[in-house]
Amino acid sequence: MQVVIALIVFLLLAGGFSLFGLRLWVRPKAAMDRIAGVVSEPEEPWVRHPSLAFRDLIDRVGALIPRGPKDTTVMQRRLIRAGHRNAAALKLLYGAKTLLGVAAPLVAFGFVSNLETDPSNKVIAVAAAAAIGFFGPNEYVRLLGKRRQHQIQRGLPNALDLLVVCVESGLGLDQAVMQVAKELDKAHPEISEEFTLVNLELKAGSRRAEALRNLAERSAVDELKKLTAVLIQADRFGTSIAQGLRAHADYMRVQARQVAEEKAAKLGVKLIFPIFFCILPSLFVVTVGPVMVRLVRDLIPMMNNM
Repeated sequence: MQVVIALIVFLLLAGGFSLFGLRLWVRPKAAMDRIAGVVSEPEEPWVRHPSLAFRDLIDRVGALIPRGPKDTTVMQRRLIRAGHRNAAALKLLYGAKTLLGVAAPLVAFGFVSNLETDPSNKVIAVAAAAAIGFFGPNEYVRLLGKRRQHQIQRGLPNALDLLVVCVESGLGLDQAVMQVAKELDKAHPEISEEFTLVNLELKAGSRRAEALRNLAERSAVDELKKLTAVLIQADRFGTSIAQGLRAHADYMRVQARQVAEEKAAKLGVKLIFPIFFCILPSLFVVTVGPVMVRLVRDLIPMMNNM
């Protein structure tokens, strides 16, 4: 029995050392390069950044979280509207929600455990921290999507004017979309990215109407939905795309002017609160302050002497 155990231990050690030697000392590629006369440059050591390890941890945690198909579709749509189309973005989101939902109440419990307060307040603080940690990433994604929609809305008039110029100069709609995406790459990268995706879908074989509907669904911007509706109707009924785009550009200019006039009309009402809480107190201090100081200094001693 001892001989068998010794033989097994010997085989395990021999196999381990052999595998270790093959991994570290035997380098077939280096030997082949030496025989072929290829001089290989020394490779620089690759250092992994700590943030990448933390991202991998969040990705693994997010992959373990069960989620329904409906929730997955809704969150993917929100991430796409926020500009995150990577397949791992959904896992990162769920991983961040899980880690923050666990870490935030623990941190809050560490802060409130030493405070002398009602236990119910401590429970409320821990529950609020858990809610903020779990729903905070959702709110962050919503804010990113809203900001991106605002940027697309700002760049749409310039894109529409440039699209009208390209179409009226003789380019087709597909080539005009491509040209607009190239020209607005630096000024308005969000709408340039959306037009680039439309161009890629057209090259992949999608129908023009389908690609335009996908554009409206991805962005969720009302003005862009109206533009895609105009382009789809012009393509379906065979009308002039240039005339439709020019009419829509005039409509957008009128709408932008009306929005500016509406904001200017609301300005007087919005200035009431800053004036009442910020300017009027300082005016009272400047105007009434010296009078009150004189009354306190002169009138009150005179009344006491009487």
